[in-house]
Amino acid sequence: MTDWMEKANAQKDDYLKDLTTLVKIPSVRDDSQATADAPLGSGPAKALHAFLEMAKKDGFRTKNIDNVVGYAEWGEGDETVAILAHLDVMPAGNGWDSDPFDPIIKDGNFIGRGSSDDKGPGLAAYYALKTLKDMGVKFHKKVRFVAGTDEENDWTGMTKYFETEPMPDLGFSPDAEFPVYNGEKGMFSIKLDIAGGNEGDDVLKSFKSGLRFNMVPREADVVVEVEDNQAVMDAYTDFLDNNPVTGEAYEDKDGLHLEMIGKAAHGMEPEKGINSGTYMAKFLQQLKLGGNAKNFVDYIANYLHLDDRMKGFDGAFTDDVMGDLTMNAGIMNFDGQKGGHLDMNFRFPKGITPDDILNKVKPVAADFNIDAHYDTFHAPHFVSPDDPMVKTLMKSYIDVTGDKDAKPECIGGRTFGQLIDNGVAFGALMPDTPNTMHQANEYQPVDDLVKSMAIYMQAIHDLVADE
Repeated sequence: MTDWMEKANAQKDDYLKDLTTLVKIPSVRDDSQATADAPLGSGPAKALHAFLEMAKKDGFRTKNIDNVVGYAEWGEGDETVAILAHLDVMPAGNGWDSDPFDPIIKDGNFIGRGSSDDKGPGLAAYYALKTLKDMGVKFHKKVRFVAGTDEENDWTGMTKYFETEPMPDLGFSPDAEFPVYNGEKGMFSIKLDIAGGNEGDDVLKSFKSGLRFNMVPREADVVVEVEDNQAVMDAYTDFLDNNPVTGEAYEDKDGLHLEMIGKAAHGMEPEKGINSGTYMAKFLQQLKLGGNAKNFVDYIANYLHLDDRMKGFDGAFTDDVMGDLTMNAGIMNFDGQKGGHLDMNFRFPKGITPDDILNKVKPVAADFNIDAHYDTFHAPHFVSPDDPMVKTLMKSYIDVTGDKDAKPECIGGRTFGQLIDNGVAFGALMPDTPNTMHQANEYQPVDDLVKSMAIYMQAIHDLVADE
């Protein structure tokens, strides 16, 4: 019987070297840098080229599709197993103790943007495939390792892939947690718009919080004009002292600046973050705001603050298998003259629809002179825990880790696994390892990454090998 951990440990040094190469590339989508050769900006295209060069050097058949997605392939047969990973990353944001794009290993942890989401796990799955190839294992199915470059936004790369390439027969995405996520909640976003306007004694000149709809905002920055700067600064200091946020206030020529820092988290688990935008709105309710500035602040403070389950909208919902409906206020911006915009992101289980959600939000928003309308919508995805592929993946996880109590689970996040009818999310975050995806100081323990490589080796082997 093959000792997969021994095989994985033998690849450790080369794996970490290649992972460092990929993490050093700041592969954040940037449409302002888009060109014909880099439709999503230079970073994602550079990461894709680096990976495909790596795979070509390792002896795989490779293909680059329009510089937004590519694959490395091995094996023969009528069926195709796909491994769907992504090379793009979230913006680094602030709060890092080291350079997010110059990775380090500290206290056994590989630290850098993409170490956990998804360069570290994706490369572990790739190295598992590479090791099996180099071992001379005979595959009776083709395996395609598909690398997208826009998972954190619109899935541009994978959309292109599935438009131009055959649908795989089965597969998994190494972009979540172990053991196996056989169910993924649907994802739905609501965009909300409000006109500008200040009609109070105090003026909200600008309010900025949030980088992406699927992140809990770590920072909020506000500029106000008030009657008594010192009184507001004193009140702000008191607010910071009595809430789980930090920040500062200072006077400048354009007004009084209020800066606040909370805690970023993945939008699928908003309860794990501290939303600086909603806390800022809660403080601003102390000011003498009026008009749409007050409407904007009151809507956030009264209906979004400390509510990630839609209780304030009378919209809480739970499915016995897939869990709770969750809500994240990801982007909150307001300009006193130009108006404001909010992005609310929902992860919903089977049993509830986007229309149900919108119909709860729309009338409440209207009470605050805010227009709410559809944005993105993706349906829930579910594969039976009795499916042979799910059982194979579960066995590989249990055999390598010894975790005999593990069972398939559902997730609030959305992964490429749901693009395949018979697809799931499979690793690579271990159950007891903190989830730092989308956060400052993102990391994965090196030992976990190596162990995940061993799990993927057994899983791919058992799915495709003749032995």
